[in-house]
Amino acid sequence: MAKKEIVNTFKVMAPGGTATPAPPLGPALGGNGVNPGQFIQQFNAATAELRGKVVGCVITVYNDRSFTFEIKSSPASVLIKDAAKIEKGSGVPNKDKVGSITKEQVRAIAAEKKADLNAASEEAAMRIIEGTARSMGVNVVEG
Repeated sequence: MAKKEIVNTFKVMAPGGTATPAPPLGPALGGNGVNPGQFIQQFNAATAELRGKVVGCVITVYNDRSFTFEIKSSPASVLIKDAAKIEKGSGVPNKDKVGSITKEQVRAIAAEKKADLNAASEEAAMRIIEGTARSMGVNVVEG
């Protein structure tokens, strides 16, 4: 049997457990040679516990039109918006602050994203999350 050859690898963001083949997800999948209906069914089953939360997904397509996918954690900005209970980040983050989160919330976000961050320690992961919060106009305050 011939070894499967990787044809394409691409990333998508979709709501966990509730993805649909409607744009923008369906056309992105179809354009890369993935059957949207098949992917959506498998993706929703794999992310049922993350219902509604936006998650990243890396999809690998093979020459026989089969595919595999790897679920990544939610983007840091989405987790920060949830923690700060805000709609969106600031348009001018250095002047207009839109909310604040505590060091403990930063620690929890860093722990959730640890596998997807290239940080050697928990403190380094926390600094990455704090930087993202600053760039969104969210203050990080002590406990």
